[in-house]
Amino acid sequence: MTSKERFDLTVSHKQSDRLVVDFGSTSVTGIHVSTIDNLRRFYGLEQKPVRVTDPYQMLGEVDDELITIMGVDTVAARGRKNGFGFYNHEPFKEYLTPWGQTVLVPEEFNTTNDVNGDVLLYPGGDTTASPSGRMPVSGYFFDAIIRQKPIVEEELDPNDNLEEFGLVTEGDLEYWATTSQKARATGRAVVAGFGGTALGDIAHIPGIKLKEPKGIRDIAEWYMSILIRPDYIKAIFDRQSEIALENLSRLHKVTGDNVDAVYICGTDFGTQNSTFCAPEQFDDLWLPYYQRINNWIHANTRWKTFKHSCGAVESFMPHFIKAGFDIINPVQINAAGMDPVHLKKTYGKDLIFWGGGIDTQKTLPYASPQKVREEVLRLCDIFAKDGGFVFSTVHNIQAGVPVENIVAMINAIGEFNGNS
Repeated sequence: MTSKERFDLTVSHKQSDRLVVDFGSTSVTGIHVSTIDNLRRFYGLEQKPVRVTDPYQMLGEVDDELITIMGVDTVAARGRKNGFGFYNHEPFKEYLTPWGQTVLVPEEFNTTNDVNGDVLLYPGGDTTASPSGRMPVSGYFFDAIIRQKPIVEEELDPNDNLEEFGLVTEGDLEYWATTSQKARATGRAVVAGFGGTALGDIAHIPGIKLKEPKGIRDIAEWYMSILIRPDYIKAIFDRQSEIALENLSRLHKVTGDNVDAVYICGTDFGTQNSTFCAPEQFDDLWLPYYQRINNWIHANTRWKTFKHSCGAVESFMPHFIKAGFDIINPVQINAAGMDPVHLKKTYGKDLIFWGGGIDTQKTLPYASPQKVREEVLRLCDIFAKDGGFVFSTVHNIQAGVPVENIVAMINAIGEFNGNS
C-alpha cells in the first residue's frame, strides 16, 4: 500500500495496513532544526547544513533520508514566502545559529544583534525596517516583536487588519501548480499551506511580515477586542473569508487533486486547563466563517480541512465538527479533559486526530526511552483503531529533546506496525 492509499483509507475512517505518520508537513508537526541535525548524526547520515523551513520557529527540513527512516507518509506543499514575508526557497545561504549550528536559510534571511546579543529578524528581510522577530540570546526560535501603534478608538478600521490578506497573483498560481505537482509525484499525501484562512491566529496578529502593521496588532489587545470589539473582529473575519473563498477557487483550478489536506487555521482555543472563551462565543464569532470556508472546500474539492488548536478543547470538539473541520491537531492529551479514550470513543467517527501520539511537554523530553515506547504504543492502540488517526507528536519536537527518546518513539511506531 502506498502512502497516498494509506492516507486515503485513514482519513475515510477505515483501517489501513499501518499507521499514517507525519513529521514536517505543517508548521505544527515539525522538528527543530537542531534536533534534525542530532537525528542525522544518530543515524550516521551525511553531515550537512540542515535547511530551515520555518524561520519563525526554526523548524528543519525532514528530507528524503529521514522520511525513509521515520516512515513518513506526508509531504508539505509550502507557500512561496514564509511568515516574515520573504521568499522561502532556493537559493539558500549558510547561517551560523546562536547555538553554534550552521544551517541553510533563504537569501533574505537577514539578521542583526541588539545590545543584549538577541538576534533580530526583519519583515521582508529588509534591515532598514523595524525588526519584527526576536530570538533571545539563549533561545532557539523567534518571538514576534509587538509594534502596536497607539489605538484611537474612533479611527479603528477593519481594513487595517486585512492588509496581509489579498488575492493570489498569477505568479502565486504558477508556483502552486508546480509545487503541488512535485509534491504529488512523491507518492505521499500532500498537505498544503495556502495561507489566508487563519482567523485570528495569534502567530499572525502581530503582522511580522509587514513593515508598518496597522490595526490591532498587540496580542493582549486582540484578545480584549474579542470581548469589547466583536463587531470589529467580525468585519475582519467576514472580508477575510470572502477573499479566502476567491483564492481557494483560483488555487483549486491549478492544484486540483494534487492536494489531499489543507491547513486552514491555527487559532488556539485552549489553555492547559481550560478554554480561552465559551463555546457560545466560538459559535458567534468564529463558527459562521469557518463554515463558509469548510463548506466551500467540501462542496468543490476532495481536500480534507485541518484545524489546529492547542489545549483543553474537549468541549469545543462538537463545535469543530459543526464548523466542518475534518482534522483536529495537535490533540493535546496532557491538557484537562483531553482523555484519549474519551476523545476516540466520542468524536472518532467524525474527526481525524492528527497528533496525540506522544506528550511533548513531559514524556518525550524528560522520560526514559522505555517510557516513551510505552506511551507511544498505548496511544496508538487507542487512536489507530478503525482509522481516523495520523501519528504525530503533540506539537513540534523542540530543541534539546534527547535523540534517544526520539529514536525510541520511531522504533515504537515500527513496533506497532509489526516491523519488530
